[in-house]
Amino acid sequence: MNKAIQTLIDRGFVKDCTDFDGLSDLMDKGPVTFYCGVDPTGPSLHVGHIVPFFAMHHLQEAGHNPIALVGGGTGLIGDPSGKTEMRKILSEETIASNVEKIKGQLGTIVDFSDTPKPGSGKARMLNNADWLVDLNYIKFLRDVGVYFSVNRMLTFEGVKQRLERGLSFIEFNYQLLQSYDFHMLNERTGCRLQIGGADQWGNIVAGIDLIQRMGGEQCYGLTFNLIMRADGKKMGKSEKGAVFLSPELYSPYDFFQYWRNVADADAVRFMKLFTFMSLDEIREYEDPQRNINDAKGRLAYEVTRIVHGEEEAEKAQDAAKALFSSGVPANREGIPSVSIPKAELEKGVGVLDLYTRSGLTSSNGDARRLVTQGGAEINGRKITDPKAVITLSDADDDGLLLKAGKKRFMRVIPE
Repeated sequence: MNKAIQTLIDRGFVKDCTDFDGLSDLMDKGPVTFYCGVDPTGPSLHVGHIVPFFAMHHLQEAGHNPIALVGGGTGLIGDPSGKTEMRKILSEETIASNVEKIKGQLGTIVDFSDTPKPGSGKARMLNNADWLVDLNYIKFLRDVGVYFSVNRMLTFEGVKQRLERGLSFIEFNYQLLQSYDFHMLNERTGCRLQIGGADQWGNIVAGIDLIQRMGGEQCYGLTFNLIMRADGKKMGKSEKGAVFLSPELYSPYDFFQYWRNVADADAVRFMKLFTFMSLDEIREYEDPQRNINDAKGRLAYEVTRIVHGEEEAEKAQDAAKALFSSGVPANREGIPSVSIPKAELEKGVGVLDLYTRSGLTSSNGDARRLVTQGGAEINGRKITDPKAVITLSDADDDGLLLKAGKKRFMRVIPE
């Protein structure tokens, strides 16, 4: 097996391949251009999106040439694969804005610089709006649609699942467009491989088939496991919802804490998938004599460093250490915060309202349960009375530090 593919297998990425032997032989002959697509249906990726791009990183380091394809065109429709209902149709302006934000997020995982490190492949970022937005529909149907069998499309799992709940015609077209993407990349860049999550299998196979039918060369597909947590829940979900890469939507501190609090059984597995650490270094954390918290702390630091940078990772790590030591930490720089007008705090804010406005609880009822069950602390003082009123006199020079349970914190800054 080619060394690059074996690396992905050893790290736990690979689910299936259209032809392992053929792809291995192709990679042995020299650098392969390959791509993975992502639709800009929101302003930020979340951690459930990024598994293929970590795989892309390892393939790039092995000398292969990645293309990250941002779906400025397909994003106007939305992929039905793995979805229970039709995506909301976004405006062209919103899609364009999301494209720019996602470009920056992917650049922390894949090296898009003009001078990648020696031995690495050259990565590019393209946008399928360049060839999809101005397509002539009749010509597209004649040149591309003629090669698709509706009967075959209906056999793909992603389509079958949605048919039971309802599949719009606009979504049904998605497979044709993604297949056309592969064809265009093959024709323009010599791209021979598409990678993606296991739910993309049908779309990838359809693209390979289209390329061959249109006279192109043999191409390949490589899919990756859909990552589930040890508790059986989907990767990338937290108490606050999706774990976004954008610091505006999910703070670097909360991001660090998400990884620090993974189940023991997930720590080493996630190191292999979501960090750039070597397998030899990761094996040191598999020693049963070693404290599993060492692995979880290292995992949290490494992923936060990749996504948010070393400075933010250091801040989050220092804040986490300070919070879990005794007393109220003197330095709260890395802890997420919200602002409340100073005038409101001078009059006094009910503790339930304060916790809900901070985002630590979802409602005043949720806050009441937290307080009455002894899980609320403000600046190190336990709050047990749900009728308590918090004023400016309860704050110190850094404001108020709210604690919910053992692991969740938020600064409230009077302004």
